[in-house]
Formats: sequence, structure tokens, C-alpha cells
Amino acid sequence: LMERKTRVRINRKEVMLAKLRKSCSCTPKKLKNFVMDFLPVLQWLPKYHCKEYIWGDVMSGLVIGIILVPQAIAYSLLAGLKPIYSLYTSFFANIIYFLMGTSRHVSVGIFSLISLMVGQVVDRELLLAGFDLNDDAPPALGDGSLQNDSQSNTTAFNLTIAGMNAECGKECYAIGIATALTFVAGVYQVLMGIFRLGFVSMYLSESVLDGFATGASLTILTAQVKYLIGIKIPRSQGHGMLVITWINIFRNISQANLCDVITSAICIVVLVTAKELGDRYKHKLKFPLPTELVVIVVATLVSHYGKLNEVYASSVSGAIPTGFIPPEVPRFNLMLRVAVDALPLAIVSFVFTVSLSEMCAKKYAYTIRANQEMFAVGFCNIIPSFFHSFATSAALAKTLVKTSTGCQTQVSGVISAMVVLLVLLFLAPLFYSLQKCVLACIIIVSLRGALRKFRDVPARYHVNKVDTLVWVVTMSASALISTEIGLLVGIVFSMLCIIVRTQRPRTTLLGQIQDTSFYEDDLEYENLSSVPKVKIFRFEAPLYYANRNYFLKSLYRLTNLDPNLEAARRKKYEKKEKQHLKKGDHTTANGLGIGETTLQLVPKKIDFQALVVDCSSISFLDTTGVNTLKEILKDYKDLKISVLLACCNPSVIDSLKKGGYFGKDFGSMQEMLFYSIHNAVQFAKDQK
Repeated sequence: LMERKTRVRINRKEVMLAKLRKSCSCTPKKLKNFVMDFLPVLQWLPKYHCKEYIWGDVMSGLVIGIILVPQAIAYSLLAGLKPIYSLYTSFFANIIYFLMGTSRHVSVGIFSLISLMVGQVVDRELLLAGFDLNDDAPPALGDGSLQNDSQSNTTAFNLTIAGMNAECGKECYAIGIATALTFVAGVYQVLMGIFRLGFVSMYLSESVLDGFATGASLTILTAQVKYLIGIKIPRSQGHGMLVITWINIFRNISQANLCDVITSAICIVVLVTAKELGDRYKHKLKFPLPTELVVIVVATLVSHYGKLNEVYASSVSGAIPTGFIPPEVPRFNLMLRVAVDALPLAIVSFVFTVSLSEMCAKKYAYTIRANQEMFAVGFCNIIPSFFHSFATSAALAKTLVKTSTGCQTQVSGVISAMVVLLVLLFLAPLFYSLQKCVLACIIIVSLRGALRKFRDVPARYHVNKVDTLVWVVTMSASALISTEIGLLVGIVFSMLCIIVRTQRPRTTLLGQIQDTSFYEDDLEYENLSSVPKVKIFRFEAPLYYANRNYFLKSLYRLTNLDPNLEAARRKKYEKKEKQHLKKGDHTTANGLGIGETTLQLVPKKIDFQALVVDCSSISFLDTTGVNTLKEILKDYKDLKISVLLACCNPSVIDSLKKGGYFGKDFGSMQEMLFYSIHNAVQFAKDQK
């Protein structure tokens, strides 16, 4: 046996106290390092190569800003808020991530999936407060209306109960809920950063994230259909929103607005065609075509001069104010109402941001700090929540555009923020006549990437059937139940799949590769030779309480011998033998002589004298696993069959030692444990 290294005992108490003293001490150098780490911009901005980087950053910043403005206005429909709040969100997120982010290329701002999750919470709380979710409903109390009907009284009563004053109307209450939700989500993210809980993202596999994004995309698509065809249906809430919305759409399809239908058809054709051409000739284009901006400008001009709202009753965006609303502290009583909803929002926002940051860092050969990214995205939520903004995240589409247009650093984010600021201060009122169906078209076309995942299902199934099943379950739950429950279902189901795979892992007997000292699966490879008098059993999973029975059943089935049944059968025959001998009968119950009886004690001839267990795939043992190995050691020993363990890792060896598998003094360890299968086989052959 190889000698194990002597472990140096570590006094954990002293280590913890030393770390605590170090973290609590405050020196000028440590304070400087803390500030530099907390604001990475202080590290890279002084080293900024202006001549080399400025052109790419300005170009990518302008392009992203031009794309960001129409998307921000469009995604306000998803969040159930006014367009001005989406513009605030885009502005503040870019500025804060510029100061705190460690990725050079990620585009942080408004994101369709996050907007949908915010919108679902806002709609639910508006409904509970007594507001009408219909976008074109008459204004409630505080929106400039003096009506005293029952609806207004109900709203005022519910608002008082919720802790808001009676003058706060639907728009005011909606942004109050959104900012409270955003603030709590940001606090969760900062706390996760402080306690270094970034590992939570590991439980969101690629299949879960893809399925979640695709299911949410179906929900987003469904929510926009009513704007596409110009029908007035209530915004569905709760579980099964997708099905209920489609039922309402087909019930009211006869009320479709022809003007909106024609506008939507034209916009979708133009947008899809431009996107496809852009994808096909992207290597020839220096920057993407600003199709969304062109469509919005043309559609706004047509709507304004054609008086589409007045003549054809086409729904428009309405007045978008300029400037900034005075900051306001998010309301604590509303935070309590949305504290649970903020948790999945915080996790999804962080996971998408970190995964995109790592993708860019790997592609362009630099490193990011996942914990700092958690702080960055957390403060991108906390600080803007005081300025009437809602939750943000990194967005894949804009990040890809950013990298393709020559982005070098987050200076491009500042340029994008300046473009949004220009719209906020001067250009916002120009979008008054913009039809909502145009915004819906922009949202739907932006979902192309997520919806294309359906085409990848056959290839995904060919690669891994279990991952495909996880994708389908997550996607279905996210679309048919709700996005939050869909994410939870996906995580739980993917974990169950892992548990099931360890509960019923692959088991096999091994054969020897001819003229070598290597052994492989007898069912998978041809021309393997069996070892006389030796069975080699492989179990491809950890051995623990959940798969103990499967381990034993597989071992007995493959070796064609259950030692417990064999021992019981032998005892039964021995008992009968004693009874016949007492009677003086020289023949047994089988009619055989005493000399022949011993040959008949084993009707199923045992064709091996040693069992080698290949432990190379057993990563750990729990108490049940150790007891299981001790059990088979004893049972086979009663049948004069030796059990030899091969290829155990140090963790498994330690568990066996602590569990008493090798006896008290480990004296027989050299005859029970081997570092290779071939050594164990050779030892078995040498046994008499």
C-alpha cells in the first residue's frame, strides 16, 4: 500500500479569529483596496487607451442607445408601466454598471424577461388594490378624475389599507409596487454578495435557463397579441395566464382593429426581413441596422399625420413627460407585500448577468469577479429604485450587438446613457402618437432567438435525453403555470433527475482486454475475455442510502448468486441431513447417498471464488454505503468467496476505515484493498 501523507491539524477557531481580525482591521491601504475593488472603474479608467478604444466605444454606445430607446418604450408594456419609467431604468442602469461592473462588454439595462416578471407582480397588486387592469380604462382616483363611483371608492379604500394615501392613482401605485420590488431584489443580491452565495446560480443548469427563457417568451408573445390586433381584453393574472389569454383573444377576435392588424403585419415583415438580412450579411456590416428606430420614427409620423388614433381608434403610447421626477424612497409596507416575489427576480437577474459576463470574459481573454457582479447588479436595482426605475439585468441581444460593433470598455455604456438622456430631456413627447401595436411588434421580433430553441429540440434530444426532458418540463411549467413556478419546477425537476440517475446508475461486469492489464464493460465491447474464478463488478455512482438496494440487486443479478438465499438453502439442507442421520438412514431426502449429498448442497454451481468491486466510479460512501460493503463482505465470506475492493479514492478509503471495514488494526487491509483491478485479479488468482 502507498503511504498516506500525515494531515496537519488546523485549529479552525484560530483561523476564524485571524480572518475576523483581518477583516475588521482598518488601515489606509486596506480602505483604498476596498474602494478600488468596490468601484472597478477606478482601476481601469486611468489606464484607458483613448486613441485605441474611443472609436469602438462611441460607435457601440451610439448603436446600443439607438436600439435601447425603442426597446425601453416597448418593454414598458410588459412591465405594465408608463414608457418614461423604462427610460429612467435604462439610463441609471448603464451609469451604475459603468462604475461597479467588472465585465467590459455586457450591456445592462431593461430586459424582456425581467420586465415580464415585474409586470406580473404589478398586475397582481393592482388587481388586489381594486384597479382595472384594462390599459384604456378610465383614470382612477388621483389620475385627474373626480368620479365618485363605487370603483373609485374601492380603490381609495384599498390604497389606504395598503398604506398609500388616497390621492395615489393607478400609475402612482403601479410604479410604487415596481420600485419596492426592485429595491428588495437589489437588497437580496447585495446580501448574496456579502455572504458569498453566488454558488446558488450553479443549480440553474443550461437546460433550466433555456427552458425558462423559452417558456417566458411564449408568455410575453401571448401578452402582446392583443396589442397586435387592437382588441380590448383584461390582462390575465395568476396561474394559467397563457391559456386564459388565448381564450379571451379568440372570444374577442371579431373586435379586432383593422388599422392595428395592417400596421402590425407591415412592421413584423419589415423587422423580420431586416433582422434576417442583418444576420446574413453581418460580416459585411460595420454595425447593425437601426431597424427598430426607423420603424418607430416612420410609424409615429404616419400615425400623427394620418390621425390613426382619432379616425380608427388605434391605441397609442400617449404623453411621455420630459425631465426627471423627484426621487422618492420606496415604501416599506409595499416591500413586505412583494418580498417573496423579489427572490426569484433577484436570482434570475444575477444568473443572466454573470453567465453573460463569463461568456464575454472567456471570449476576449480577461477575468470577471462573480461576487462583484452580484454587487453591481444589486446596486443597479437599489439606487435606481429611488428614481422611479424597475429591475434590470444583462441582456443577451444587446450584449452581442455591443461586442459586434467594436466595444472595448464600459465607456460605451455611458454613451448609451447619454442617448437615453437626450430622449428623456427633449425627444420623449415626440412619441405621443406611436401605436402600441408597433411596440408589440418590436417585442415579438426580439423573441426570435428564444423561440428558435424549439428548432434545437431534436439535436438536444440526440445529445442528451434527460436534459431535453428538463428543458421541456421547465418550458411547459413556465408557460402554462407561471414564470416563477416554472423556474422552481425546473430546478426541482433537474435535481430529481440527478437523484434518480444516482439511484439507478449503470452496473456491469467487466472483462479483460486481451494481452493487457485493463478491464472494460463486457456488454459494450467485443473480444473481452472473462477471468476464470473471478467476477469484476462496477457500480457507476456514489454508494449511499438511496441506492443501497439497487446496488445489492444488481450485484446478485449479474453474478447470478444471492448469498443470503444460498446460505438459507444450505442451512435448510444441513437441517434435513441431521434429521436423516438421527434416523439412521444412509440416504438423504433426495435419495442420494451421504457421500453424494455434499455435492448436491449447491444445486447452482458457484463459478467464482473472488468478487472484485471496481470502486473507481464511487465518489463517496455514507454510513449506509459502508454497512452495505461490510454486509456483502460477511455474506460472501460465509460462502468462501473473497471480496476485494479496487481503485478506491482516499475519501472512500477513509470512510471504510472509520466504518471498521478492515477491522480494528487494519491488518487485513493489504488483502482487501488494491489500487488497480489487475492487482486485485492477480491476488485472487494466487489464492488457493
